[in-house]
Amino acid sequence: MTHIFKSNVPSSAEDTVYVTAERAGIDESSIMSTSSSDYTLGERICKARDVCNLSTAQLARRLGIKTSTLQSWESDRSEPRSNKLVLLAGVLNVSPTWLLVGRGTPPMSDEPIGTDLDGMRMTLSRIRQQAQALADEIAILQERLAGD
Repeated sequence: MTHIFKSNVPSSAEDTVYVTAERAGIDESSIMSTSSSDYTLGERICKARDVCNLSTAQLARRLGIKTSTLQSWESDRSEPRSNKLVLLAGVLNVSPTWLLVGRGTPPMSDEPIGTDLDGMRMTLSRIRQQAQALADEIAILQERLAGD
């Protein structure tokens, strides 16, 4: 898709991205698409709330709103005003931009996922075996040196 501008100066930051992409011969859709932007605002709110292990009632209480209001946001029946969006982003530890359009860093859980725990256990077991083998080898070398 090619944009035609009446002036050489882009009217917004988004237009600048398009102009730069066109000059580089890059399809703008590949620049503007991210996996997080495939979700709606409500879905991103739900995802961030889940990562924070908060219920809708707990999050609503922290924001000073009714639970039904938060449920409306999460189901995309309504959207938060800008002041509540900023507060929501702060409570959920994400950027307002990520909430709105899915750009930026998505929320990260502090707890490793179950499969990560299994992987860490296996790695720890392997390292322990290596450490034991190294300790055994050190003991053998010390005995040989002491015997000289």
